[in-house]
Amino acid sequence: MPAPDFDVGLGLGSNLGDSPANIRRALAEIERRGFARVTALSRIYRTPPWGPVAQPPFANACALARTRLAPLDLLAALKAIEADMGRAAGERWGPRLIDLDILFYDEQAVDEPGLRLPHAHLFDRAFVLVPLAEIAPDLVIAGRSVAAAAARVDRAGVRLWHDAD
Repeated sequence: MPAPDFDVGLGLGSNLGDSPANIRRALAEIERRGFARVTALSRIYRTPPWGPVAQPPFANACALARTRLAPLDLLAALKAIEADMGRAAGERWGPRLIDLDILFYDEQAVDEPGLRLPHAHLFDRAFVLVPLAEIAPDLVIAGRSVAAAAARVDRAGVRLWHDAD
């Protein structure tokens, strides 16, 4: 019997180099490597940086995907893409060439070293909630509506990438 597919949410971000191109390249790598199949993709948003480090704005997007990988294996596959694209270790919440996060993994709760699902800050961050609500307005994670959270979160500085200039 084949392994079941799991619905997952992915967050993608970049603020070094051609940020939208970095996001598109990461998505292409996910598809090329075959460990997940993207089923929905938000538009790319320009968002203010998060945290105390002075840095350029981010390009952010969210994707829905199907995978057969277990959560930690999916995380390892995403981290391999980050490394292969040239992401270097840096300051927490600092600039990133590419950042790939698992936002949720079906309805599972995971609390492992290096991976907490649903993502610990999912409901605090407009740069995740806005694009996620765009592609999954009816999504409920851990009993919370993504659309309702997106409507309540501070959206200051979050706008479509092509409208940002």
